[in-house]
Amino acid sequence: MAEPQTQDTSAPTPEPSRLSKGIADFFSSPAAAIAFLTLVIICCLALFAPWISPQNPYDLMQLDIMDGRLPPGSESISGLVYHLGTDSQGRDILSGILYGLRTSLLVGVLSAFAAAIIGTSAGLFAAYVGGRTETAMMRLVDLQLSFPTILMALMMLAVLGKGVPNVVIALIIAEWATYARTVRGTALVEREKEYIEAARMLRLPGWRILFRHLLPNCLAPVIVIATMQIARAIGLEATLSFLGLGASVTEPSLGMLISTGYQYLLTGLYWISFFPGIALLVTIAAINLVGDRLRDVLNPRNMS
Repeated sequence: MAEPQTQDTSAPTPEPSRLSKGIADFFSSPAAAIAFLTLVIICCLALFAPWISPQNPYDLMQLDIMDGRLPPGSESISGLVYHLGTDSQGRDILSGILYGLRTSLLVGVLSAFAAAIIGTSAGLFAAYVGGRTETAMMRLVDLQLSFPTILMALMMLAVLGKGVPNVVIALIIAEWATYARTVRGTALVEREKEYIEAARMLRLPGWRILFRHLLPNCLAPVIVIATMQIARAIGLEATLSFLGLGASVTEPSLGMLISTGYQYLLTGLYWISFFPGIALLVTIAAINLVGDRLRDVLNPRNMS
């Protein structure tokens, strides 16, 4: 006599969500995982700089000119060990790097975020409206992109003057067009799809179609560009500060630290510019590696 068949009542294994799958894909790359960990450490060092720095390098009461240009590992009269040496004013290089990271990261994040908002809004609006308005806006974007970014930033700072806020404004003006062109191209493709046509047939407000339906499907390239632009903005800020048009002496940044020690490179006092340069290089490399991996993970061909 045949035995009765038993039904399998076990629940099916749920498929991983797109977010968890994307996170797993991101950290499947050892280089991206190391770069992300390095970036987290750099951000923590910058965030907690006032509590972990041996010295406030821009508090004149803590500086002693007699401690100027000491090599790495030297000890001051007060017993403070300068692990990375000091500059010509007696500032601790390690403390200057930690405080400089705060300024550089702040400039990079603020300028990239604001430029992303402006450029994304402009690109969405141009793609959705079309016609002469789109043509005029894209010609303005083409004109903006025809100028080198560093030249545009230099012209803006020549008008606005030095200082971190002015550097952020200059970088926003120089970078928004990149977002606008990319988002407009993506939005043109999404505009012809059925869900946008259905939203129009329902007579939804234009702002709702733009920001509730069109924008979420255009965010992937914006995230990748924003990540890359943070690194680009940090490098541009360092270049502007090195040229004397970026952060002032009272506003520490990695570019300004490199600039102050550049004149001593050929005299053997390498540490004044060398260690801030290494910190700048590691920061930009980590952000770029994270951005490269995000571009691969958020590629529509790999998200199916």
